[in-house]
Amino acid sequence: MKVLILSQYYPPEGLHIPATVARGLADRGHDVRVVTGYPNYPEGRIYDGYSQKLRSHESDGGVEVMRVPLWIDHSQSAFKRILNYTTFALSAATTRSFARGADVIYVYATQMTPSLGPWLWRMTGGAPYVLHVQDLWPDSITGSSLVRKGFAAKVIESLLNPWLVSLYRRSAAVIGIAPTMVKTLVERGSASDRTHLVYNWAVESAAEEPKGLLKGADPGRGTTRVIYGGNVGDMQDLVTAVEAVHAARDSGVHLTIVGDGVALPQVRAAAERLGATNIEFQGRVPREQMADLYERSDYALVTLRDLPVFRGTIPSKLQASLAHALPVITTVQGDVRTFVEDQELGFTADAESVTSLESALRQAARTGADDQKGMARRAWGAYVSRFSRESGVTAVEGILQSVVASKDTEGMMDAGA
Repeated sequence: MKVLILSQYYPPEGLHIPATVARGLADRGHDVRVVTGYPNYPEGRIYDGYSQKLRSHESDGGVEVMRVPLWIDHSQSAFKRILNYTTFALSAATTRSFARGADVIYVYATQMTPSLGPWLWRMTGGAPYVLHVQDLWPDSITGSSLVRKGFAAKVIESLLNPWLVSLYRRSAAVIGIAPTMVKTLVERGSASDRTHLVYNWAVESAAEEPKGLLKGADPGRGTTRVIYGGNVGDMQDLVTAVEAVHAARDSGVHLTIVGDGVALPQVRAAAERLGATNIEFQGRVPREQMADLYERSDYALVTLRDLPVFRGTIPSKLQASLAHALPVITTVQGDVRTFVEDQELGFTADAESVTSLESALRQAARTGADDQKGMARRAWGAYVSRFSRESGVTAVEGILQSVVASKDTEGMMDAGA
């Protein structure tokens, strides 16, 4: 199977799924090519060792990678962010010759704009494409801090919605990352028999039980260690988390925030304003160091603001936590809250509520070693069955193969007509 992957992000950038799919398919004997941008996320500057050109080629093991130019930005400016998205989409749309011969195109859609090229190509006889939707559009645009509700949001919705309907209907398959997202995609035009649920998987490929699985929390030491690892943006609502952790300080809760992002100065300022002594900022750390940080923690914090779009989203922090057998404390509503409660994987709280999150933190601090160990084992079991790299790549491969098989069958029927 010859596969073209379109993704605005690719290593050395930190978003792991496009590379995991590319390398995983190549390891299984498929011919894989990638079209991506020049690495700049999340800082909004080109990584050392790279400079933008009209085209550049490199090899990632058995994967051929083509990089195309884009406007570099990761600011809070709506115009500049949209320029970042659209310039990559336009650059990628000019790579049809590189895509020639592909049996199927896989689009990693953190935003929907990379789909522009495959959508146009399909209308003129190009290969079928599969969308792996990470964020619902236009919701994630109009619901973000980039665009204020009102006239601007309505204009964006009126421009995007007709294109999105066409994009879904012309796709050979659509992958959603949560049950609510799959339902919404079908409601918005994706064919129900071609819309699939594949949970995002963790970066880690944990072949063995994590070392810390048997440790359990130790109430005797007086400290309950909570870790937040990931992007520190406006949507993560970490100011609420800082206030809740500070309010629960007498329970022995300690929060370590690992990561960077546009909201980090605001989150730091909130901790300083409160005089919080039970919150630690570590900034960005190499991925290989995260396993040790997780192992030294008792719970992982998974947060998002209370927006409708997030009810059908499963943040990658959840998968990473489960991969390290860490119970979670989450404020993410919808599918995540339901999953954590049904599987008994930790504690849940209302989004954007200091008092509710404080209560969940205090519950975690009161939990004994045996109960915490039970949650840890259930977390590991959930990872193995639903969120492992192997299960995710196998699911995506199966969808791509079914698309190619369907295309081949159609070709044989046409030839016999």
